[in-house]
Amino acid sequence: MKTKKIEAVLAPPPAHMVGDGFRVHNFIPYGRGMSMERMSPFIMMDYNSKYYFPPTNELRGVGVHPHRGFETVTIAYKGKVAHHDSSGNSGVIGEGDVQWMTAASGILHKEYHEQQFSKEGGDFQMVQLWVNLPAKDKMSKPKYQGILNSEISKHQLPNNDGIIEVIAGEYNGTVGAASTFTSVHLFNAKLKKDASATFSFPAHFNTALLVIEGSIRVNDSENVMQDNFLLFANEGEEFVVKASEDAIVLILSGEPIDEPIVSHGPFVMNTQEEIIQAFNDVNMGKFGFLE
Repeated sequence: MKTKKIEAVLAPPPAHMVGDGFRVHNFIPYGRGMSMERMSPFIMMDYNSKYYFPPTNELRGVGVHPHRGFETVTIAYKGKVAHHDSSGNSGVIGEGDVQWMTAASGILHKEYHEQQFSKEGGDFQMVQLWVNLPAKDKMSKPKYQGILNSEISKHQLPNNDGIIEVIAGEYNGTVGAASTFTSVHLFNAKLKKDASATFSFPAHFNTALLVIEGSIRVNDSENVMQDNFLLFANEGEEFVVKASEDAIVLILSGEPIDEPIVSHGPFVMNTQEEIIQAFNDVNMGKFGFLE
C-alpha cells in the first residue's frame, strides 16, 4: 500500500464558548480549506481541550436548541455531560463514553455539565463531531446510541503497547459498536511511549487525526503536539502513528457524501428551501417541546 500523505498540521484556533459550559476550538469548518465539503462526512468538529471548570451550583451548558439533517457524536475524555431532548431521552455521558445522536428529521436538545461534576468542578475535555447524513436519510426518525466505555470494542496491540478503541468502523478485524448510515471509521488510539500503530483507509476517504493527549510522530516525518489536528491528503492508504510519549489520538476517516451541503446554524440540508422548511417546522412545534 502507498503511504497516505500529510496535507496540513493545524494548531488549535482561538477558543470560544458555546453556551457557558463548553470552551471549544473549532477545527471543522475552519480556514485553510477546512470546509464541510473537504472533511465530509465530518462537517463540524468542536474540541473542548482540557480546561478546568471551578465548582458551581449552576448547571453550565447549552440551553434548548434544534438539530436536523445530521448526527452529533460526543466523546467524553474528562468530565461528565447530561442531556435531555424533546423525544423524552435523557442520560449522562461519562468519562470514556460516547453518545451518537441521530437528529435526522429533527429534535430539540439541551446539554450541560452533570450535576455532581458541576458541584465538585474539575478538568473537562470533550470532542463533538457532526456527521452528515445522505439526502435519503436526512428525514429519518431520530435515535440515540449511548455507548458506554465498557461497550466500546477494543483491539489490543502487540507487546502491551496500547489499545485501539473502535467506536465506529473496523480496525484489524475489530468492529465498532456504533451503527452508521455511511462508511465511517472513528477510533481512539491509546498508545504507550514509543509504541506505534498502523492504519489503512481508502485513498478517497477524508482522513484526519486529533492529538488528545501527549505527542506523536506520523509516518516518521511529522511531529504532532497535543491539541493539534493533522489532515491527510487524499493520496495513499496507509499511515503510521508513533507515540513520542504516552498518547491518546482520535482517528477519523469516512467516505465523502457527494451531495450539496447547505447549512444554517443547527440545520444541515441539501437546499436552501429545506433550511427554510426546517425553521418553519421548529416554529410550528413539529420538533416537539422541551423546557
